[in-house]
Amino acid sequence: MLDRALTQQTKTTFRRTDGASVEWAVSTRPVAYLDAVATMEARAAAIAEGRAPEMVWLLEHPALYTAGVSAKPGDLLEADRFPVFQSGRGGQLTYHGPGQRVAYVMLDLTHRGRDVRAFVAALEVWVIGALSAFSVTGEVREGRVGVWVERGSAGATHREDKIAAIGVKLRRWVSFHGISLNVEPDLSHFDGIVPCGVTEHGVTSLVDLGLPVAMAEADEALKSSFRSVFGDVMDADPPLQTG
Repeated sequence: MLDRALTQQTKTTFRRTDGASVEWAVSTRPVAYLDAVATMEARAAAIAEGRAPEMVWLLEHPALYTAGVSAKPGDLLEADRFPVFQSGRGGQLTYHGPGQRVAYVMLDLTHRGRDVRAFVAALEVWVIGALSAFSVTGEVREGRVGVWVERGSAGATHREDKIAAIGVKLRRWVSFHGISLNVEPDLSHFDGIVPCGVTEHGVTSLVDLGLPVAMAEADEALKSSFRSVFGDVMDADPPLQTG
């Protein structure tokens, strides 16, 4: 479980030194993956050049797989099941689709501390805080990026399932890509890959845990927790209009 001292450290470290707010945008219709990536990259460049404020962009994708820079070909078990996209983010293979909240995080680490490991830890703290709004205990594990929950009691029924994935990229110290939180996706869609290269653990979602959480409720929990870790936000229009 994340150490309390680390939690407090990341909350302080990743607030902007100038106190500027982060734009918070939510797309209400599915966004095509390549369109989202192109929009993210353009926004990250504008942030680096001082032409745009930081942004967190919440959206859903159509069902698809993405392969991060560490992806192994053998972890793609069903290549024809959904479209597969190469991604410049860190990590291995993951699934995105309806019922999963993707949050693309475009932050300028020049104003927050140029510490990549602490930034990833701050993302984990953010997700863990959001989960706590639903009385879910999210945890991190050494050597396994992302956020996990324990299932069952000690013994044969005990297991750990992944509820949120993290994969980011930095360019000129501006981040893009981000996190994905399983709210109510079709978990069978993960069967076409070895998620994040981990074979000995499964995946879960808030609804799979018996919590009938709506996407809007998950968004509010993410927003509240983000404020406590990274600073204030202001609502904004999505950077890409859909449908």
